[in-house]
This record gives sequence, C-alpha cells and structure tokens, in this order.
Amino acid sequence: MHTLQYTCYELAWFFLIYSLGGWCIGVAVAAVHRRKFVNTGVLNLPLCPVYGVSAVAYSVFLEELKTRPLFLFLGGMVISAGLTVMTGVFLERIFHQKWWDYSRFRVGFKGYLTAPLLMLFGAAAVGVLWLGNPLLVRLIHLIPLGVGRILLFALLGMSALDLLGALAVVWRWRRYVNRMAGVRDNLQKVSDSFGNAITALVRRRLERSYPNIETAKILRARAGETPAERTRFAEGNCFYKLVWLFLIGSLIGDLTETVFCRFALGSWMSRSSVVYGPFSIVWGLACALLTAFLYRYRNRSDRFIFLYGTVVGGTYEYICSVFTEMVFGTVFWNYSKLPFNLGGRVNLLYCFFWGIVAVLWLKGIYPLLSHLIERIPRRIGPALTWILVIAMTLNVGISSLALGRYAQRQHGVEAKSSLAVLLDEHFPDERMAKIYPKARIVD
Repeated sequence: MHTLQYTCYELAWFFLIYSLGGWCIGVAVAAVHRRKFVNTGVLNLPLCPVYGVSAVAYSVFLEELKTRPLFLFLGGMVISAGLTVMTGVFLERIFHQKWWDYSRFRVGFKGYLTAPLLMLFGAAAVGVLWLGNPLLVRLIHLIPLGVGRILLFALLGMSALDLLGALAVVWRWRRYVNRMAGVRDNLQKVSDSFGNAITALVRRRLERSYPNIETAKILRARAGETPAERTRFAEGNCFYKLVWLFLIGSLIGDLTETVFCRFALGSWMSRSSVVYGPFSIVWGLACALLTAFLYRYRNRSDRFIFLYGTVVGGTYEYICSVFTEMVFGTVFWNYSKLPFNLGGRVNLLYCFFWGIVAVLWLKGIYPLLSHLIERIPRRIGPALTWILVIAMTLNVGISSLALGRYAQRQHGVEAKSSLAVLLDEHFPDERMAKIYPKARIVD
C-alpha cells in the first residue's frame, strides 16, 4: 500500500524551495562558464520550476524506494530525465529551436541530456529523500501555520502570475515568428512588432539566458519547412498524431487484453479504464509515450529499441501503479507473486514485454497507423481531433468520479452530496465491478 508521506502544504513548500535552489545552481554554473550573472530561469522570479517539480515527483513516487538506494538512484534518473526531455521537446516545438544543447558531449540523448547530468539527477533523488526533505519538514513546521499558509499562497500567486506573463510572451513570440517565417533580413521588424516594452524586455532576457533561441535562428528553422509539412494533416510526430495514436492505442489495447484474458483465464471480462467504451488509458498513453520518446530512433536497431522500451515501459507502469493507488485508492494489478518484481508494481518479465511491444509498435504498427492518420483531410482533422479530445476528457473525468465514489462505498462512506447520490444511481457496485473486475480497493 502506497501512502503519501507528505501533506500538500509540505509539497507546495518543497516545490518553491527546490525551485529556488535549482535556480541558484543554474545561475552559479552559468556565472562560472560565462563570467557574468545570467538569469537562467524562464520566469522573472528566482525560480526554476522544473527542479521543484522533479523534487515533488521524487517525494510522491519514490518515497517507498527510500530503503533501496540503487532503485531510488535509478528512479531519480528516470523521472528527471523524462521531465527534462519533455520540457525540452515542448519548448523546441514552440520555438523550433533547442533552448539547451549538450550535443558536444560524447554520451547523451539528442542534446537534451548527458550521462553526467543523469548521474546528478540520480544523486539528487537520494539527497532529496535522505537529507533535504527531513530537514525541510522540520524547518517548514517552525513557521506558524497561519503565517506559513499566507506566505505560501502569496508566493504561489506571484509565481502563477509570473508564469502567465511568461506564457503570454511565448504566445506572442510564436505568433510573430510564424508571421515573419519568410523574412530573413531586417530582423528589427520583428522587434518593432513584438509588442510593448515589458514583452521585449523578457524576450531579450530569455535570448541572453538561452542563446539557442535567438529569433534569427528560429526564423531560419521555420524557413526550412517544406510545403507538404505545412499542408498535410498530422505530419510527423506532432500533437494531432499523438492524440490519434492515444485513442487508437487505447482501443487496440483494451481489445487485446480482453482476448488475452479470455484464453488465459477462461472468461470474458472488461479491461477498460473508463466507464464508456472499450478504451484502456494505460495502453493509449503508452502508445503515445513510446512514439514521443522513440520516434527519433525508429530506424535504429531492434536491440536498441527493445532496451529503450524496456526501461520506458517499466518506469511508466510503475508510475501508473503509484498514481492510481494514491488518487483512486485502487490497485489494478499486483505482481508480488512473480519473481524479480519491484513492490508488486512491475516485474522484469513484463518489462521485457514492454520492450517487445516497443519494437513491434515502431517497426510494424506505427508506420501503418501513421499513414492512415495522415490521410484524414486537413480541413476536418483538427476539429475532429478536438471533439474526440473533449469527449475522452469527459469520459475520463466521469470515470474518475465514479471510481472515487466506488472506493468510498467500499469503506462505508454514505452519499452526502447530490453528486454522490447521482454517481450511486448511475454507477452502482454491480456496474463498477463489471467494468473493473480486477480492481482491488485499498485504504
């Protein structure tokens, strides 16, 4: 049973403190390399949120590995690597240029990561859980609770406003870059049309902090796009492509598991993650994540993809297990009786299955699905995609509420609101047990 070791109040303070610590480290490293002060954060405040998010993720997902240093170290590497790569890819998709590039290092991952950086991530996870969190918990509780809450809300509010300002700058930046994509000279036009002085000031600071994102480089990257890439629906590894892969993977995964259970267990049973339709969210997200992480390596050897898929799939399954147990109070799978398992959440054999699935997906299934998705007419593709996104979001939201109420009923909690009564009427225990026959309710 996984229980959250820290309160939301403590986790919020962790986020702020570790964000500040990460910013200080980034500024110090930049000062050593550039011999001057540079605000390396995206925000104007002295905060680097990715470090705060990483520390909170360590505290939530890796606490039960605290007594197993090797797995804690590896878990820290994987979580931080995932966050760093996703942040880098997200920023690159917006600006069409890397914000940081470690390609000069011999061992790395597409310029986003290096082997020494991964080692630091692993050591950071150990340091956070063994030393940082126990110390911070004592310091946090030295602050009177009332004062601490007011101070916390004020700091989080300032951070939120700063983030909204940064996002506004990013949005305007991308809009003007898109408009000026065909312009190679007279870049002053971009600056003149960029907006007010505050926006321009933030833009210049970001360019000084991350030289890779200078406007000229972005325009050159955009100018290199081919007409087909601008007119074909879901070209390459884009957002629309990943959404469709998620939906199709959810359907295929559910049907595959249903057939497997029929022949392995001798009976038909639902393997759906949602209350409406045969969709397995775990498999859908897996298809999208495997594509996002492995798309660049689709032409590499099967051995490479197998090893990469084994690590990514095992990590993904472990995080899903912790998340569903914490949020819904439900255990959907338990591998405690299988050898080489980690807390009953993952085991070596099934990790190898993830590796096999990664090879089959990238080498066989993905090219076929990608071709079919790209044949959707561009004039209706985006609208249809967003309709499906909204429908699936509502489906997941209703399913989450139904599961939460299902867990409450198992513990004898009576319906005290109109929403709870409505959920009891539409999703009684009999229906929920039929949809989730293997779910086990925990405290």
